[in-house]
Amino acid sequence: MVHEPSIVFGDEPTGALDSKSARALMDTLTKINREDEVSILLVTHDPFSASFCDRILFIKDGEIGQELKKEDSSRAEYYQEILDSLGTFAE
Repeated sequence: MVHEPSIVFGDEPTGALDSKSARALMDTLTKINREDEVSILLVTHDPFSASFCDRILFIKDGEIGQELKKEDSSRAEYYQEILDSLGTFAE
């Protein structure tokens, strides 16, 4: 974050991490987003990582199929909503 970017891109940023390190990274990215007003764009297959995001776009066969927004729900509720959406989106 030396150059103070306005956006950070992450391609499966937690893919090779254990759960404790993944949580620490997602907490750090959330802090950067909130405190430094840096946009974070992630590509992930991990519902846990996705639950830290404010907005999720599900992409299938190159097209956006569904969008979720966190709004006022807790992260745990949002995580469950993501899991529920994965079941219907895969069909």
